[in-house]
Amino acid sequence: MNSEAVRNGVKCAPQRSLLHALGMTDEEIQKPLIGIVSSYNEIVPGHMNIDKIVNAVKTGVAMAGGNPIVFPAIAVCDGIAMGHQGMKYSLVTRDLIADSTESMALAHAFDALVMVPNCDKNVPGLLMAAARLNIPTIFVSGGPMLAGRVQGQKTSLSSMFEAVGSYNSGKITEEELLEYEHKACPSCGSCSGMYTANSMNCLTEVLGMGLRGNGTIPAVYSERIQLAKHAGMKIMELLEKNIRPRDIMTEDAFRNALTMDMALGCSTNSMLHLPAIAHECGIELNLDIANDISAHTPNLCHLAPAGRTYMEDLNEAGGIYAVMNEINKLGLLKTDIITCTGKTIAENIQGVVNKNPEVIRTADNPYSTTGGIAVLRGNLAPDGGVVKRSAVAPEMLTHSGPAKVFDCEEDAMNAINGGLIVDGDVVVIRYEGPKGGPGMREMLNPTSAIIGRGLGSTVALITDGRFSGATRGAAIGHVSPEAAVGGPIALVKDGDIIEIDIPANTIKLKISDEEMAKRKAEWQPREPKITTGYLARYAKLVSSGAQGAVLS
Repeated sequence: MNSEAVRNGVKCAPQRSLLHALGMTDEEIQKPLIGIVSSYNEIVPGHMNIDKIVNAVKTGVAMAGGNPIVFPAIAVCDGIAMGHQGMKYSLVTRDLIADSTESMALAHAFDALVMVPNCDKNVPGLLMAAARLNIPTIFVSGGPMLAGRVQGQKTSLSSMFEAVGSYNSGKITEEELLEYEHKACPSCGSCSGMYTANSMNCLTEVLGMGLRGNGTIPAVYSERIQLAKHAGMKIMELLEKNIRPRDIMTEDAFRNALTMDMALGCSTNSMLHLPAIAHECGIELNLDIANDISAHTPNLCHLAPAGRTYMEDLNEAGGIYAVMNEINKLGLLKTDIITCTGKTIAENIQGVVNKNPEVIRTADNPYSTTGGIAVLRGNLAPDGGVVKRSAVAPEMLTHSGPAKVFDCEEDAMNAINGGLIVDGDVVVIRYEGPKGGPGMREMLNPTSAIIGRGLGSTVALITDGRFSGATRGAAIGHVSPEAAVGGPIALVKDGDIIEIDIPANTIKLKISDEEMAKRKAEWQPREPKITTGYLARYAKLVSSGAQGAVLS
């Protein structure tokens, strides 16, 4: 179906009358209807500039002969939602965004779409919608925030969260904390490190659904407005050539995305979102391949929180295409596949120069010979757990210690801030998974508190919840099966020894099989934390984190 269903022939006279009610002329109505999905709102810093991006897209569409029409998508700011009930509503919005965009696009018979997202669940939600609808679609994000400046050093939101832990443990003064508060986030845009929003905007570029610079051009640059105009013009070419999302997002494209995920050191949340997007494309992305890809993909970038470089630095160094070109020197990318540029990846990256080998390491001088993310398995996580290996202190790549067990984030925070977590401990936070949370909250507050108290090189944290892209340290999330369905993480007791070996991709609870079976037999399901509303429905329908937390 296309817009002829609402604008052509006598039968569409009623529909055309309503289009006229919008102020459209006969000439406009005869042009293809191009939906522009705007994520603009006034509560998310990454979205406060999107009205400017949308206006630029409208200009580009009109310049190329289309009729641009804007409709909205919601977005949650994970940073504002962090550490309270609001975080239960972050991941779950991914499906609301996909469902509502599908509804709007099909109800109004748009010919093509330009998606304008920026933040954590907004980007994958719209990618899921694009795959589901499979009409010509292009993405242009709102762009990343500039890095902050504190005491002459670049900084970002992850440093802000860690500063709270430092203040609570007496390591910095109230005045120093206030300086972070006022300077860590200096502009609009998605937070300035390789956190989830920027990870997904960069991977959108890798997948071929966004033009060059989609992931890295800062939000406040005029170049971002120019990019939006080009996206608006390009959608008309995609429509003319009938190039659709599933033509672009092939199985090879997802393998490329996993490969670049490892090279860039993206957020662990990509291990939830890539399978969910692939699922909408009819592709089952088995994360067992992640470790295989990681084993021969070097990690070339250490952006915050893993290092001291930021999205603006990556942009100046040549952006995502420059990283792709370095990785392609090793023959690790499929480059003969089509992208939203109308050209192949090989054509897109040809001649792109790495302008700063300190920001983008060369293939023969990587930060590590293996990728930035690892999937761990063992009797504690039979279906897997995920860690951002590139953000783990070297001394914590292997760790064995006693469990300190908490059944929610709040209890863990009380213990950390109360000084009850000591060197060597393994903090276990459970019943925070997709079903148990419900909503699979991010554990940025506990990990930041651990780092801020100076325990980042001695304490690990594991959870059936997930982590912000701003998390660093030995933080292992998505532990599956989750506690709410009786997964082994529900059976851990205080004092049990947990053994983590990230290089070997293993995580083990050091008890006998007999003891594990005994505890399993004694385990009883918990009453749901929430029994009404959207979260209750979500808990009933959502799959395991190991499967991307998709809805059945």
